[in-house]
Amino acid sequence: MGSEEDTSLNDQKSEIIAARLNRLLANYSIFYQNARGFQWHIRGGKSQELRDKFRELYSNLQEKLDTIAEHIISLGHHPENIFSEYIGLSVIPESKKIWDEEEAIANILESYSVIITMQKEIITKANEFKDKSTKDLLASFIQRQEEQMKVYSDFLDKK
Repeated sequence: MGSEEDTSLNDQKSEIIAARLNRLLANYSIFYQNARGFQWHIRGGKSQELRDKFRELYSNLQEKLDTIAEHIISLGHHPENIFSEYIGLSVIPESKKIWDEEEAIANILESYSVIITMQKEIITKANEFKDKSTKDLLASFIQRQEEQMKVYSDFLDKK
């Protein structure tokens, strides 16, 4: 008798999860680079406060990138690491130099929305495959990200 939550995936299922995680990794990578650009280019009344928030954001995204890549490896697959591949896989577009605070924050909120939606879709597939480790990993990301969306939304509401 198998357990209800079998943490071992067969090759086909792990390949499906790894492919979805690589797509997520690509979106995180573009989001990360965009956030760095926001931190470098932002101008406006709250620019120093936002630079600090953006630095915190991209540092957190970098940790997530490493965690996702390590998880893909733990599934027996290879994380994508070619930026041109990221661009092809990503729903999140590259941001050009954004100087405006509100435009940067709107971009961050949209990026979080894309990332959270993708993670929920992967969790659904992980549940179907009884892949507890992937489910738990991404669920742990979502709660904090939803909190961060509220912080950035509040900033826009105060403008």
